[in-house]
Amino acid sequence: MDLRALAAEHLEHARARTLGLLAPIPDDAQCRQVSTLMSPLVWDLAHIGHYEELWLLRQLTGASPTDERFDDIYDAFRHPRAERPQLDILDAPRARAFDAQVRARVLNVLENLDLDRDEPLLRDAFVYGMVIQHEHQHDETMLATIQLMDDFVYPLLNNELPPRPTRRVTAARPNGMMVRFGGGTFLLGADAGTALAEPWAYDNEHPLVEVEVPPFTIDVTPVTNAEYLAFILDGGYDDPRLWTAAGREWRNAEQAVAPLFWQREGPRSWARRRFGRVEDVRPDEPVEHVCWFEADAYCRWAGKRLPSEIEWELAASWDPTTGTKRRYPWGDSDPEPALANLGQLRFGPMAAGVYPGGASPLGCEQMIGDIWEWTSSDFHGYPGFAPFPYREYSEVFFGDQYKVLRGGSWATHPVAARATFRNWDFPIRRQIFSGFRGARDA
Repeated sequence: MDLRALAAEHLEHARARTLGLLAPIPDDAQCRQVSTLMSPLVWDLAHIGHYEELWLLRQLTGASPTDERFDDIYDAFRHPRAERPQLDILDAPRARAFDAQVRARVLNVLENLDLDRDEPLLRDAFVYGMVIQHEHQHDETMLATIQLMDDFVYPLLNNELPPRPTRRVTAARPNGMMVRFGGGTFLLGADAGTALAEPWAYDNEHPLVEVEVPPFTIDVTPVTNAEYLAFILDGGYDDPRLWTAAGREWRNAEQAVAPLFWQREGPRSWARRRFGRVEDVRPDEPVEHVCWFEADAYCRWAGKRLPSEIEWELAASWDPTTGTKRRYPWGDSDPEPALANLGQLRFGPMAAGVYPGGASPLGCEQMIGDIWEWTSSDFHGYPGFAPFPYREYSEVFFGDQYKVLRGGSWATHPVAARATFRNWDFPIRRQIFSGFRGARDA
């Protein structure tokens, strides 16, 4: 498939996903703010169209804006999420109409655009990949908003699909099974013009850097609900020795006693709310909706620590035997349902250990999909980092305020899930689809 057809296909697929996710939700419900942590759904919907207009029409062709006010209203940096309901945002029908007219113009431009001209934005259709990934990332954000709608039961399509593989790791394994890396050099990141090229990789994934990594061990699978429940029952939330000073402050302010959306059903049993439904906590699934402080405290309780993002990427992509790096844990082929749980396959994580075919050379499983995994690392640029095509995607977030997450979740689309992809968030965030796995020095 040529780049023009590939871009058009991905654009249409992303839009079908966006509109499909919102279709079950009444228009008036899309306009309300369910949490100050999140925007009204219609803000995300129109922001998607504004971003597409900005990059695929105005940047590429010099076109005029549909409405100059949108540069303020739909700029994510000018107004925090808590303020956005007070802005003159489009309602659901007008947001859909705006997105549709922008898309029609974009496809018309794409049909006649010279994708071979020497322009960094057009190389490998990068600017189209950026816009496509942006829409899918906002779809995941909207799924997090929908999960917070405790008065709305969302129809979960294909929620009970059986896992393709049959092997499972025992959910109650003590402290988890771990694999060891003996130490050595590793190629961190992605880079254009090499065998490891990811044409749609973001600026924070560049450049390719050779790093020396000391020996370490890391969990085969993410920490499960059963393992995390043992931490709860052992008084983990109440033991100040397990928490950093900032973690204790967060825990006390939130009065947290369990992952977000969990509710106690008895002395030793818990249920959870998922998209408006209350169900038993499934012991063999990766724990979800925990913040960095909770993940860090659990690891101390278990005699472990969170892996650094370098260790995580190495465990997900490096073959120590051949000294080569893979695009994905299983190899260079694109994700598929038999290898990873991505793109809301079932609106939640699969059981730990059901994807042996997706294992990395080191032996780690489910590193792509199911849950975003917290790492110990602050979000910084790699040595030689250069912002492209704008500082506000990555560089303005560099610093010790944000922690890096890796791997993608069940809500992440495959086009935005790869071993080098870097996500980041505040360590207090847990409305996102986040979990973790442990590591140790070796």
